[in-house]
Amino acid sequence: MENVPKYVAASATAVAMTARPRTGKPDDRELVRAAQKGEVVAFEELVRRHQQRVMAVVGGVLRRREDIEDVAQQVFLKAYVSIGRFDMRSAFSTWLYKIAVNECWDYLRKKKVRPLSYEADLSEEQVRHVEQFVSTDSHGGGNPSDRAELREIVERLLAELSEEDRVMLVLKEAQGFAVEEIGRMLNLNVNTVKVRLFRARRKLAKTYRRRVGAHS
Repeated sequence: MENVPKYVAASATAVAMTARPRTGKPDDRELVRAAQKGEVVAFEELVRRHQQRVMAVVGGVLRRREDIEDVAQQVFLKAYVSIGRFDMRSAFSTWLYKIAVNECWDYLRKKKVRPLSYEADLSEEQVRHVEQFVSTDSHGGGNPSDRAELREIVERLLAELSEEDRVMLVLKEAQGFAVEEIGRMLNLNVNTVKVRLFRARRKLAKTYRRRVGAHS
């Protein structure tokens, strides 16, 4: 596709390294309208704004770095091709992250890979967010070895969830999406999202207490 920006065709890592700061801060809707008119620079700015969260969303499902980068690249390529059909009824970010989730499912189906065989690839900050609802104490607060052990526990707990519940939990607790946004991404109603999040949290908390108790 010769009209696809080189920015989109590059790997996610290369994109992050070559991103250049720009003056002025038009909102996403303005950039989308410009991109729909064929302004490549506007779409490149949307990529810059959302690439890290797209990588994080994809990383909530996949484990291998090269898989995450490949799928993230495909997400932006699909967004570029489809942006003319984006009708602004939802936030651009919601539309984009829905594409990300769907690309993950497509990748897993094609590769016949179960995401449960992976461990979550979360940053330290994201792990702390997840810890907030699985722990009510200060376990591992300052000791690096304790922190590393706790992180490993959290990652393994997430790996035990079904792929959809795991993504849902990562989107809510690590990425901070509202339940309404998650529902739109996963084509679920709000009540279903709330119930499944509650059950996933309860399962994580129960397993967490059991594992931490075993290490006490």
